[in-house]
Amino acid sequence: MNTKASGPRPAVALRSATGRDYAEWFRLLDDWGAAGRSYRDIADWLTQKEGMSDWWAQKVIVEYEQDRGLRQPGARPDGTFTGGASKTVAAAVERVYEAFVDPAIRGRWLPGIELRERTSRSMRSVRYDTPDGSRLNVTFEAKGDSKCQVAVEHERLPDTATADRAKAEWRERLDTLKTPARGLR
Repeated sequence: MNTKASGPRPAVALRSATGRDYAEWFRLLDDWGAAGRSYRDIADWLTQKEGMSDWWAQKVIVEYEQDRGLRQPGARPDGTFTGGASKTVAAAVERVYEAFVDPAIRGRWLPGIELRERTSRSMRSVRYDTPDGSRLNVTFEAKGDSKCQVAVEHERLPDTATADRAKAEWRERLDTLKTPARGLR
């Protein structure tokens, strides 16, 4: 068993918000049998039976699962990982959005990547499936007439090494998007 729960953490805030510290919550979760239950079951128990807020429930579940060796750091409840990046781009949100959704433009700065669009909200977000079963979520936020923020989240990755590579690759790809010769013209 890991002893992180008793170490220097926001235990004061947790105790203030919930009346218990990590060690106490972990004992309660052990006694209830949380180790063999789904994330949703644990969250429902903490919020409905124990009166914990959704935010604190999420925090305690992640810490508990990591402490008990049930979840690797950075893993989502389903055991997958996420890697991504965000950049501020000196271009109108319409141009940056188009660079993602128009296959011809996307092919200039993101060559060799097959993406199948799942859903989109014009100038706000686009979601893709990839051939390897991962998913790509892209959000856009205008920061004025000629500047926007783009954030890429690559989900359903198998491990931390793949997530770390995805993070580095998306930083590089977004830099390429910003170059007039390859991405935005």
